[in-house]
Amino acid sequence: MIPQRTATSSTLTLTVNDTAHTVTADHRTTLLDVLREHLDLTGTKKGCDHGQCGACTVLLEGRRANSCLLLAVAHDGAHLTTVEGLGDAERPHPLQEAFHRRDAFQCGYCTPGQIVSGVGMLCEAAEGHPSHVTPPQVLQRATGAPAELDRDEIRERMSGNICRCGAYPHIVEAVEDVTA
Repeated sequence: MIPQRTATSSTLTLTVNDTAHTVTADHRTTLLDVLREHLDLTGTKKGCDHGQCGACTVLLEGRRANSCLLLAVAHDGAHLTTVEGLGDAERPHPLQEAFHRRDAFQCGYCTPGQIVSGVGMLCEAAEGHPSHVTPPQVLQRATGAPAELDRDEIRERMSGNICRCGAYPHIVEAVEDVTA
């Protein structure tokens, strides 16, 4: 397919959950809206639409991103993972299982963003990325070894995701279960 471009729209290809999708979208369309409205992937939620709640969290090239803040046209060729790409009913992701086991959700609206953010956070910690609460003595060592994830680290690293129902203690426990 030859990419089409007009004054207000472009054709772009996104690889979402290991499947390439070609869509034509208005230049003002966010990744979130492409996922929900063009690809019918509704696990990623529209919460605040300002990048403050984390309900729209996806993995963009393996890193956590608020899809409501990103214009789709700027990410032509990108690889994204949504909650639908983490697992399925027969083989859920370990964090999805832990959320279920720990009852780490109430209304469930924020749960997809929480889980995707948790998966991204676990990868960042495994790569040795520090957080705001990483102790100074650990920062001085800077070995690149996996970051230790105690409750304070988990809370800080997940702080970009809001749960209006207040399931935070169970969310932290679910993440702890996966790190153990």
